Amino acid sequence: MHDLEGRVVVDVHYHAGPDLYRRRLTSAGAGRAYAEVGGWVVLKSHLTSTAARAWEARQEGLPVSGTLVLNELAGGVRPQAVEQAVYAHGPDSPARLVVHLPTLVGPAHTSALRRTSFHPRLDPDRWRTGPVLDAGGRLRRDVREVLRAARDLPVVVATGHSDREGALRIVDEAVRLDVPRLLLTHATHPMSGFTPGDLADLSRVPQLYVELTALTLLLGHRGVEHLAEVVHAHPRVVFSSDLGQPDQPDVKEWLDLSERWFREAGLTHREISAVTSENPMNLLMP
Repeated sequence: MHDLEGRVVVDVHYHAGPDLYRRRLTSAGAGRAYAEVGGWVVLKSHLTSTAARAWEARQEGLPVSGTLVLNELAGGVRPQAVEQAVYAHGPDSPARLVVHLPTLVGPAHTSALRRTSFHPRLDPDRWRTGPVLDAGGRLRRDVREVLRAARDLPVVVATGHSDREGALRIVDEAVRLDVPRLLLTHATHPMSGFTPGDLADLSRVPQLYVELTALTLLLGHRGVEHLAEVVHAHPRVVFSSDLGQPDQPDVKEWLDLSERWFREAGLTHREISAVTSENPMNLLMP
């Protein structure tokens, strides 16, 4: 079970509990669900690192790796938090730890999701912070320090809930520092706002991968035709779920939906395999 090669699907973005909100599955439950379909799952939580939970799941033979989201609630944007999560992720993982820059940033964005707090005392808005750019439009020092640390650690840096300008500055700094893996999170979601043309321009950055999520389509932010445009614009598109919400499809349902979307978008078998398995595998492997 401790390998990525040959997986039918590698989902780099799945929410398991505990998290800010109630989730459909626990870490082990998500691992079992992906094992049943021959997949691999990367667990994400806005509340806390999933590194240790992923290590425990792998000791039970489950195909799981973890993430750290650098929200203030989870330790903040600090290289030490990244190092601690790398240690907790264990030396046996075939997948890099995914480190997301903050997701609780700026004012709360409206969402069509029905959300129920995981803990009655938890108010996510209390923990919101500023964007990754300072008042002068420069990348914050703590963000630059995390990128510098990521250069020498077995991690993928993801842009979190950065807006377009913030994400571009992250890409620029990651290139300057030669950070080996970078994921443009929610690339064409309205909060990020990248167009297929933007992504084509960014294809010159060899370590940059681009995420498109099933949830973006499910919530109607983008249509099926957009899926084909993004896949044809950039060579390293990663199609993830961003699921785990109790009122959204389960693992088998979203895979069935995805097959239908891919057919409607006119993607070839080779393109489907690339965005669901090969590209995410290459993103995560050392």
